[in-house]
Amino acid sequence: MKVTVVGAGAVGASCAEYIAIKDFASEVVILDIKEGFAEGKAMDLMQTASLNGFDTKITGSTSDYSKTAGSDIAVITSGIPRKPGMTREELIGINAGIVKSVATSLVEHSPNVILIVVSNPMDTMTYLTHKVTGLPKHRIIGMGGALDSARFKYRLAEALEAPISDVDGMVIGGHSDKGMVPLTRLATRNSVPVSEFISDERLTQVLEDTKVGGATLTKLLGTSAWYAPGAAVSGLVQAIACDQKKIFPCSVMLDGEYGLSDLCIGVPVVLGRNGIERIVEINLNDAEKAKLQESAEGVKVTNGLI
Repeated sequence: MKVTVVGAGAVGASCAEYIAIKDFASEVVILDIKEGFAEGKAMDLMQTASLNGFDTKITGSTSDYSKTAGSDIAVITSGIPRKPGMTREELIGINAGIVKSVATSLVEHSPNVILIVVSNPMDTMTYLTHKVTGLPKHRIIGMGGALDSARFKYRLAEALEAPISDVDGMVIGGHSDKGMVPLTRLATRNSVPVSEFISDERLTQVLEDTKVGGATLTKLLGTSAWYAPGAAVSGLVQAIACDQKKIFPCSVMLDGEYGLSDLCIGVPVVLGRNGIERIVEINLNDAEKAKLQESAEGVKVTNGLI
């Protein structure tokens, strides 16, 4: 199992680290355009192998896509990160060109690869990857919902004063501050609806805090977060590599599901060895359907910019 991570910045390096520590891949290749940067990150990570008890081989390369040949899964994290006050949509001009070049180069050297897109604006970058590569839709996955759902569960556990292992919840819709649709109605604490434990007002606050989860961290850190995004990506990669058949909300190309077509947006999917094994259509109430439709319209506007 060979995994490539394009972009050796904070998110890419964290992603590579989590994949290596989980020890399910034989090789992880890190690629970056900055001379020596990926090689240095790879060497630093390999020097933790005996300390963290993994045997995954990690190699780095400066812009040499031949080193990625034969990759089963590739993660695209390259592009500029957000700065305080920026929306994900504002990154589109620079990142669209980068993602287009990266995706085509990856497919050229690994024609059977499954692509996971992290670069922002993520839903639009996932859509662009479909258009420039022509890969089957089950082999292109946008990582957004997995991260947003992790942030939702963090806020739920905080509000419930409960261990996070007790909490379950999901965020669908676009990976943007306005487009996220945290499914508060379906969130549970050990199978019991969270509405049994906290007020509607507190649950609304959880929803709002979740939607600005990335912006909150960007303001605190001065740049985008990396630990949780890296962990979210590694979870998707492991589900595919180990054929786990796990459900994650991911940005995928829709063809009539949820009444939407010709756009990528976050919905629950089963991930396994083929990538997207199937799209799961859950029963949404009218309010949730309306929010998802509104989110889709926002994604379409951003898609129009490319």
